[in-house]
Amino acid sequence: MEEVQVTASNESGAEALPAKTPKQLKKEAEKAAKLEKFKAKKEKLTETKASEKPKKDVPVKPKAADIEIPQLPPGQKKDTTCPMPESYSPRYVEACWYSWWEKEGYFAPEYNRDIKAPNPNGQFVMVIPPPNVTGSLHLGHALTNSVEDTITRYHRMTGKTTLWVPGCDHAGIATQVVVEKKLWREEKINRHDLGREKFIEKVWEWKNEKGHRIYEQLKKMGSSLDWNRASFTMDPKLCKAVLEAFVTMHQDGTIYRSTRLVNWSCTLKSAISDIEVDKVELPGRTQLSVPGYKEKIEFGVIVSFAYKIDGSDEEIVVATTRVETMLGDTGIAVHPQDPRYTHLVGKYALHPFCQRKLLIVADDYVDKDFGTGAVKITPAHDPNDYDLGKRHNLAMITIFSDDGQIIGDCGQFTGMKRFDARKAVLEALEQVGQYRGTADNPMVVPVCSRSKDIVEPMIKPQWYVKCDQMAADAAEAVRSGKLKVVPEMHQKTWFSWMDNIRDWCISRQLWWGHRIPAYFVTIDEPSAKVGDEADNEFWVSGRTEAEARTNAAKRFNVPEEKIILKQDQDVLDTWFSSALFPFSVFGWPDKTDELDVFFPTTLLETGHDILFFWVARMVFFGQKLMGKLPFSEVYLHAMVRDAHGRKMSKSLGNVIDPLDVIYGISLEGLMAQLDGSNLDPAEVGRAKEGQKQDYPQGIPECGTDALRFALCQYTAQGRDINLDVKRVQGYRFFCNKLWNATRFALTYLQGSEIQTLNEVQLSLMDKWILSCLSTAVSACNAGFQQYDFPRATSAIYNFFLYELCDVYLEAVKPVFQGSDESAKSAARSVLVTCIDTGLKLISPFMPFISEELWQRLPRPESVQKTLPPSICIAPYPTDAEFQVWKDEELEENVKLVSRIVSSVRSVRASYMLPNKTKTKLVLRCSDQEVVDMLTHFTGNISTLSFCQPVSVSTDGGNTRGCAIVTVSDKCDAIVHLEGLIDVQKEKTRITGLVEKKRQQLDKLQEGMVVPNYTEKVPLTVQETNKEKEVELETELQQLDAAFATLSTMD
Repeated sequence: MEEVQVTASNESGAEALPAKTPKQLKKEAEKAAKLEKFKAKKEKLTETKASEKPKKDVPVKPKAADIEIPQLPPGQKKDTTCPMPESYSPRYVEACWYSWWEKEGYFAPEYNRDIKAPNPNGQFVMVIPPPNVTGSLHLGHALTNSVEDTITRYHRMTGKTTLWVPGCDHAGIATQVVVEKKLWREEKINRHDLGREKFIEKVWEWKNEKGHRIYEQLKKMGSSLDWNRASFTMDPKLCKAVLEAFVTMHQDGTIYRSTRLVNWSCTLKSAISDIEVDKVELPGRTQLSVPGYKEKIEFGVIVSFAYKIDGSDEEIVVATTRVETMLGDTGIAVHPQDPRYTHLVGKYALHPFCQRKLLIVADDYVDKDFGTGAVKITPAHDPNDYDLGKRHNLAMITIFSDDGQIIGDCGQFTGMKRFDARKAVLEALEQVGQYRGTADNPMVVPVCSRSKDIVEPMIKPQWYVKCDQMAADAAEAVRSGKLKVVPEMHQKTWFSWMDNIRDWCISRQLWWGHRIPAYFVTIDEPSAKVGDEADNEFWVSGRTEAEARTNAAKRFNVPEEKIILKQDQDVLDTWFSSALFPFSVFGWPDKTDELDVFFPTTLLETGHDILFFWVARMVFFGQKLMGKLPFSEVYLHAMVRDAHGRKMSKSLGNVIDPLDVIYGISLEGLMAQLDGSNLDPAEVGRAKEGQKQDYPQGIPECGTDALRFALCQYTAQGRDINLDVKRVQGYRFFCNKLWNATRFALTYLQGSEIQTLNEVQLSLMDKWILSCLSTAVSACNAGFQQYDFPRATSAIYNFFLYELCDVYLEAVKPVFQGSDESAKSAARSVLVTCIDTGLKLISPFMPFISEELWQRLPRPESVQKTLPPSICIAPYPTDAEFQVWKDEELEENVKLVSRIVSSVRSVRASYMLPNKTKTKLVLRCSDQEVVDMLTHFTGNISTLSFCQPVSVSTDGGNTRGCAIVTVSDKCDAIVHLEGLIDVQKEKTRITGLVEKKRQQLDKLQEGMVVPNYTEKVPLTVQETNKEKEVELETELQQLDAAFATLSTMD
């Protein structure tokens, strides 16, 4: 290599670069020397390779993507007698099994039994939280169905009569919006152009064409639902239940009509439920897009203006975030003890634009220290003002039409759209000199989740369900223990809602849904009283119009022919039919065999976000209409968030389609999904940046089993799940380990006779792994019984990975390579037992890979004869069955052996000793008892730690040139290294490594002490940094110990 010299000038005469310092020149010289050394080493390596004999061609292991996926007619069983592919492929493993399970009827409670006959093992019945018919699978569904299917499969394997009922919700608002958009997009018409009947026909067409999509996606998740019992909330059977429930509760007074404040969507022209209102937090002045407006509308500000006092020069200043609502003001409230305003109470303020006076009232609701201490009251358009207005008998003036236009006596503003009026009112206040200023104001804006419109509180006549008594009964059910809510932390929320219940508004101004079976009565007689549609008295209900007519004639004591009926145009809130789901699916109100057998159900599992909206209402209606709780237990899972703890949002680019996790997707594919979405262009750009950060390489193919296992493992996180796709991928690697371990075991099992455990002589390691298996069985059963799924998943994971694969399979390799046929036979029996039982344990979580591997296992002939056709109906391992193998003392002994092996391997790794280089190992023990125990395991220690010979004593002998590791207070491991390593070379290597690790640690620790580190840095990053710090400190300690050992060899 030529040396390049830096000169002080160049040929062109231009000013040269400054001469390098001696330190820089020294650094360059060292670099050049290193390059020379590397070059020489490379040349030597090339010569050595050229002199070696040519190696045999090693077959390339096929990638998972290259494995041919079985293509079979639906329902045909997969052939598992063929050789296993060398690599694990989720697509290969998950192909064909579901349609076979379904065809064989394994998911039906009638499989191999009469459902009317008592089952000594009991029964388990659960209904699915019915997803919206408009929906496609999202991670919330994936979590719900992973947990529910895992529970269902477990109970099925315990021998119970098991039924998980599928279903779909008609999703009134969501479905109507989807079909209306489709009509406009394709035909440029709206529902009013079609008329009600024709529009509903169009909705049914859409449902029949697209509505099955969510079911197909649930099947891809492996959900073992009994599809023959699938129920749609608009099916005739469920419509009959809705009709019966409404009429029954209307006639006993539980359902009534009243005029009250509701959440109103001006775009949908309908009332909406609280769950359909997104509360968008704004930090201050913000421009938001609103449907129907070309320009964005300003929110996040508070406007102050003055009202003049009637007959006085005084004024009173109020503030509002919705200045247009001042057109509906009918009063001003002040605190009764506020000395600034006591003289004004009972007087009037003058409205500057409407011919109206505003009464000034005193009310404790007002915070006299907030703002000016005076509050404008708009009773018809604000929940708090509504209550204030009722207390003080203020007029309730509606100023918005159903579609958000200004109506009534509002002068120049009448006919304007509400947010156009916002600007106009502000300008008018300035013109009359009553505007006092605008300031930034952090606030929460209610947005309709369906239409993205700003929700407007409006007074409307609606139908309500009286909830006070039902809520009291529901609260008592939990307090008495008749209804169990898990986790218990949600009970506080339950009692808070039940104890502060409000009546439930069940009207929706839609066409798609269950039309309310209530009729407005007009009496065809001049002298008869004429009713108002807002008046509860003039409404009757009936299962048919004829029944309603009869009821009306009785109530008003007139002949039926004098009755004129007009059915309410509105439909019922979707949650009304969902609240009946646990018994309507079984045929109620008819007295069916299914209702008799399967109701009440056993468990209700869902997300904690709908504890009130769905769970509570099912309890209400179950107790009210059936006289029973619809289930005895409620298990509430957490909400799914992204890896950073953020809510899943399309605009953040962090929404994950579970199918993308199952099958994998490139970054380009993820971005293409955003291009086809309804996000604003600016939001699309921001979302793509989020995707680049979180998924720079896209999302790898993980498979259904890994996703299900990860979601169940994540349930330990409490109220929220921060889902990291890398962790799901980690469980895909676990599936790969299962695959390879079983494939490896089959090389020793196939073609050999398998005996039962009772027929063989077991070694200590055989007994140890069976004891570990017993521990895993116990943990899994306890986990299921306590809904502690992480306990079960961790037990299975640890058993397969750390005990069966890392220890037992390695320990039995010398057995199979040896000549002791008795030991081989025992090892084969133990291997089959461990894999068979382990697959049964994991089957509820990972149904596909467990079936694939279980079908391939050879078994003792006596076992094979009575073997169930599928793992999903095989008996789940029980504590009683495996308790006989439990040996805690043996497990403790092998823990010490494992620590010895781990310590020795660590020492060997510190000196970069290859596995083929055997080191002498002496185990120095505290007493003879430990010596006697460890002597039984010297062969296993030798195999697992790559040491030979291994000796055990209370005296370690000469320790010069040895690495000594204290494994525990009972044992030191003395690894003889002298003659196996180049001492000076190792010292140099370790010194360099110590310097590198020290720099890494210093840099990490510098970053961890910056100001506001704990506040500004995400918790997940802080945890990662702490783990890295501990890891680096441990590595430095090990390197220091290694250097100290080398110093004894000089």
